[in-house]
Amino acid sequence: MIYTNTQKGTFITRPNRFIAHVEIAGQLEIAHVKNTGRCKELLIPGAEVVLQKSDNPARKTKYDLIAVWKNQRLINIDSSAPNKVFEEYLESGQYIKGITYIKREATYGDSRFDFYAETATRKIFIETKGVTLEHDGIVQFPDAPTARGVKHLNELRQCIDEGYEAHVVFIVQMQDVQYFSPATEIHPAFAEALMEAEKAGVKVAAFDCLVSEDGLSIDKAVLVKF
Repeated sequence: MIYTNTQKGTFITRPNRFIAHVEIAGQLEIAHVKNTGRCKELLIPGAEVVLQKSDNPARKTKYDLIAVWKNQRLINIDSSAPNKVFEEYLESGQYIKGITYIKREATYGDSRFDFYAETATRKIFIETKGVTLEHDGIVQFPDAPTARGVKHLNELRQCIDEGYEAHVVFIVQMQDVQYFSPATEIHPAFAEALMEAEKAGVKVAAFDCLVSEDGLSIDKAVLVKF
């Protein structure tokens, strides 16, 4: 995926989940943060960030905060990006070969998953999760407790029971990491649900991404450790 109208800035503060104060070319601006997660280890005063300028004059904020430098590593924090890059990857046939049909926001019972895909012989529900939490090259999810995430995993197990394939794919929004693991210390229930889902037949996969100031794309598979 490609971003247009990007420019660098400096993070100042984040008064709430939705906005950040940033400095751009010597001017103080208010930017929309495209991630409602905590991102406390990323959005620290003085951090260099990447912003996308909106061409919509009716918007209250002129900028979206889409990425941040953590030392020498550029991390995309746009929570809408994982689905977009995974859809591109899915359409390319690199994840599942022979796909004949793809649907976003697919309903299953009382649930809704990010994707439903078919081949001539397979029917597959897929849930994606964006990963921005990193320490010493180890990436984890979630960065905060997520009851919704646990619910998704339990529902994917139900898909398996009814004859579908079920996948959960973690999109690591950075490059060159060691491995992915569930963040047990942050949300033990999610880690347990992920392990139980994998035992039940849900495929658990992770991919890192090529990240630039104006783009994001899936690069390669990442080892998953429980």
